[in-house]
Amino acid sequence: MRSLLVTNIGELVTADPAWGEGPLGIRHNAALVIDDRRVEWIGRAADAPAADARLDADGAAVLPGFVDSHSHLVFAGDRAPEFAARMGGQPYTGGGIRTTVGATRAADDEQLRTNVARLRNEALRQGTTTMEIKSGYGLSVADEARSLRVAREFSVETTFLGAHVVPAEYADRTDDYVSLVCGPMLTAARSAGARWIDVFCERGAFDADHSRAILTVGADAGLGVRIHANQLTEGPGVQLAVELNAASADHCTHLSAADIAALAGSATVATLLPGAEFSTRSPYPPARALIDAGATVALATDCNPGSSYTTSMPFCIALAVREMAMTPAEAVLAATRGGAAALRRRDIGHLTVGARGDLVVLDAPSYVHLAYRPGVPLTTTVVLNGELV
Repeated sequence: MRSLLVTNIGELVTADPAWGEGPLGIRHNAALVIDDRRVEWIGRAADAPAADARLDADGAAVLPGFVDSHSHLVFAGDRAPEFAARMGGQPYTGGGIRTTVGATRAADDEQLRTNVARLRNEALRQGTTTMEIKSGYGLSVADEARSLRVAREFSVETTFLGAHVVPAEYADRTDDYVSLVCGPMLTAARSAGARWIDVFCERGAFDADHSRAILTVGADAGLGVRIHANQLTEGPGVQLAVELNAASADHCTHLSAADIAALAGSATVATLLPGAEFSTRSPYPPARALIDAGATVALATDCNPGSSYTTSMPFCIALAVREMAMTPAEAVLAATRGGAAALRRRDIGHLTVGARGDLVVLDAPSYVHLAYRPGVPLTTTVVLNGELV
């Protein structure tokens, strides 16, 4: 593989305070070299060594590739009418998930693959270099397995979400469905390459006891633990995430003081999904309280056809700054290093020597423009694994 010199960087965001100024570790007039897919050298542009190829940033800002640690890309169908109804005043309940389950089951593998490719490429063009992808719209042994197989073609960060909702054929038989998830469905998910297990712990989905049972069995089978927690109401999800040492508790929209304290005192990342609040006209998560308490916060898109149909991490950064009282620096850190922490990865989400060669060049002099110029396609160049995309 050829080495790549990225030079004439006006503002380099390393996302590591040990490597530069402030919490984002910013360096000015910088350059870096990527060799064998890893960052090999960082320094002043004037001191840059030779490399096989050269990318001139022309004074622009360069950031680590965004890490989207929560998405639902494997689905079929369209729920635009549901969105229109919400904008007309209908509340979001999560019930539309079953609509997507029906469409996904009816689609063939190539239809699912084509849709995932479309959305993954859309995200990549906006600077997302790592993207977690969940199952959860199959809800049968065969359909969850094939969803994970399709997801695995696009990401190593695949999550088994058989416990998304109870499918219609198991209505009033939640215990039987939980047994299916914990048994044959989990076995099939592991064979399909799932790395994580997730549960929608929420009113109308799975209660604390069922969620604990599913996540415990998954952890015992070698899968990492994630959880949809406290999206629609205050509930047991966050406390359960901390109890089980989950990598992340996702949504965290409705939190008590005890929930915030638990997250701040744990290794569980609070993954905030402001696209969902934007799309459902719900209150935004208390990001300021979480950060001030010392919790690790990540931002992710929650890309799905019902409640957050966006692949744009820059959009989520802008929402976090405007609606959740995060500073631009905090939002960028949450979209890079925070997302990496939510996936328990140390090789991504930052640009320091040894990190994977994933970066974004903006058509802007500073990372601040991601929030300052919302809705503008600022990403001009993406480098993934040391290769220009």
